[in-house]
Formats: sequence, structure tokens, C-alpha cells
Amino acid sequence: MKYLLCMMTLLSSDPTQVIFDFNKNSDIGSWYIVDDVVMGGRSSGSFKLNTEGNGTFEGDVSLENNGGFSSVHYKFDRMDIENYTSINLKLKGDGKQYQFRIKSNSADRYSYIIPFSTTGEMEEIEIPLKDMYPSFRGRKLDQPNFAHDHIEEIIFLIGNKRNESFKLLIDRIVLK
Repeated sequence: MKYLLCMMTLLSSDPTQVIFDFNKNSDIGSWYIVDDVVMGGRSSGSFKLNTEGNGTFEGDVSLENNGGFSSVHYKFDRMDIENYTSINLKLKGDGKQYQFRIKSNSADRYSYIIPFSTTGEMEEIEIPLKDMYPSFRGRKLDQPNFAHDHIEEIIFLIGNKRNESFKLLIDRIVLK
């Protein structure tokens, strides 16, 4: 009976791997901003911890000088993901659309992306890895969707082709 209970517990448990779980003591030194200023644009984003311990990605997107995006990146040591099928984001947006991006190799120029909309409330968004498609500079590439067994970088990006302020609170990013 003990064996059966142990096996049921193992089978019913929700195996996850944390990519980043924000709290008031989180070290966000490896997170960095990339704005359209790298191409002459005028957008400006920032990333910090708020008083509740959420990662806060906020700023202004400007279309001036052919700009139009802001992003926050997090590079980390290669993480094995072959036993996972999705990424779960716990966050609070501002009702705007964002993109979540991953890279299997941080040196790649392209990312695998998926857009998601926010409701203005704290929510969990489940992103199937197989639905993430390759893109470079806003253009979908003629390559298969994500099918790698590791990742090295995640990115949140806003670029809705309009001038706008934005604010995205990130609580947790987990592989499932």
C-alpha cells in the first residue's frame, strides 16, 4: 500500500523547472534591456524589482526614427528542456500585447516567438513550446517551429506599431 501511495504521488506531482521566480531578494543583474535605439529609434525601457518583488519591465515605445520596440532579455546557462512541453508565465500586464521569445543558443540572431495578450490582472499564460515559431527582425522565417532540447535565453518584447507606454509585472517563469 505504501508503494502504491508513493507511486501515485510521484505520478500526480506537477514536474516543473523554474527559469526565474521573482521575489524581493532576486538578483536581476543578468536581465538587460535592448531597445530600438540600437537601430536609431527612440524607445526606452527599464527593468527593476518593484516593492512586491515582481520584475517590472516598463517604459515607452516610440515610432520616431523608424523605431518601435523595447525588450528585456535574460541569458542563462544552457537549460535542458527535453522533458518539458510548455512554459508557464505568471504575470500582470497592462492590457497590451507582448511577445515571449526564446533562444536555444543565445548567439543565434533569430528567436522563437509567440505573441500573448494581457488582461490587466495577475494571470498565468501557458505557452506550448511547439507553437513558438522562428522570427528575425519581425519576419517569420521559413524554418520549423521550436523543437530543441535546450534553451539559453528568454525575452519579453513589446512592439505594437504605435507610440505607447507599457508596464509588465513578471512574477514567475516555469517550464512544465
